[in-house]
Amino acid sequence: MSGPIIVGVDGSPTARKAAEKARALAIKLNAPLHVVSAYADDRTEVVSSGSDQWVVSDADNARYIAEKVAETLKAPEAEILPRSVHGKPADALIGYAEKVDADIIVVGNQRMRGVSRVLGSVANSVSHNATCDVYIANTYAD
Repeated sequence: MSGPIIVGVDGSPTARKAAEKARALAIKLNAPLHVVSAYADDRTEVVSSGSDQWVVSDADNARYIAEKVAETLKAPEAEILPRSVHGKPADALIGYAEKVDADIIVVGNQRMRGVSRVLGSVANSVSHNATCDVYIANTYAD
């Protein structure tokens, strides 16, 4: 395998399950795993507490999520890289996968049942538009 595996995360338990499956796949295929969190807006906010002030942005929050998930996935036999990418989740994952010449995008199957399935989901959009293979991880099972 020559290209990396990409997994989309948003801090949810189902995305975490997809990330765990992506790590197992990356280890089996000896491929780097890019843990990607997307942010649609590039808003910044100043947060104050007493005399302290922090500037917080959507990009920072996405990077924080990717780093935290990547940290929990650490394994000696896996190369895991956290990334944050601007754009709507499906578009961001597809664009990033093309940029790094990924072999596989892993997404969870959250919202692929019922009415949401008809209206769309990240997994649905990625599976129909990605230029690489897509693995849809079953995140409903325990």
